[in-house]
Amino acid sequence: MDGIYVSDHFMGDGGAFGAVDAPVLEATALLAAMATATERIRLGSLVFGSTYRHPAVLANWAATVDQVSGGRLVLGLGAGWQENEHEQYGIELPTVKDRVDRFAEVCEVTRSLLDAEVTHFAGEWFTFDGAVCEPKPVQSPLPLLVGAKGDRMIGIAARWADEWNMWGLPEVVAGRMAVLERTCERIGRDPGTLARSTQALVMLTDDAEAARAFVESVAPRAAVAGTPDQVAEVVGRWQDVGIDELIVPDFVLGTGDRKLEALDALAVAFAPFR
Repeated sequence: MDGIYVSDHFMGDGGAFGAVDAPVLEATALLAAMATATERIRLGSLVFGSTYRHPAVLANWAATVDQVSGGRLVLGLGAGWQENEHEQYGIELPTVKDRVDRFAEVCEVTRSLLDAEVTHFAGEWFTFDGAVCEPKPVQSPLPLLVGAKGDRMIGIAARWADEWNMWGLPEVVAGRMAVLERTCERIGRDPGTLARSTQALVMLTDDAEAARAFVESVAPRAAVAGTPDQVAEVVGRWQDVGIDELIVPDFVLGTGDRKLEALDALAVAFAPFR
């Protein structure tokens, strides 16, 4: 099943993710709207920032949208990172260590709220005393996607996620996937039970110089540019290393008819891998 993923930010980062003052639609409202406007496509967050999304509020929202959509939500969670939106809104951005520690609790309590009749939890960051989350999602379990690259975040994904995601070209993803699989084996989880997805910026062009300039302009973000055949070759390498799904951000594909034409061309290039 094809999917649409929505990022959870309130502004661009001033770099690869757009100008700070570029219009950005709020993620929970947009996903709820798409749940009523579509019938078959999966809907996902990539990923909700845990520094400004309380897990109890997010779990109740997710259960509701999964109900409204008939069981099509993928709940993507991340530790949070974008400095400028925290600074502008006065939201604390903890140290990396504290963010990861907090995120481990976020994943544990979110899973409990969505699955258990009641949730009891006493941690460093959150406390729940007989908390309920009703109704439950249509999906059982509702899939949790965790965006993770570092070893500790990968450890959280191995323990709590149904899908692991990271930005990266095939060789980089393969290296991190090896860490994921070893971590799963160490904690007694079958690595085959964890879906894997990735994303990269993509541009289709017959101009080799334009392709090179595009990749350089968005570095260090993973990016692929070239003819449909050249891009398809990289997609095949992702498939070879074990990626189940490639997610293509659309904000570099243009607007209006230009974006639609780019999406149609990508659909043709990716058709052999569906």
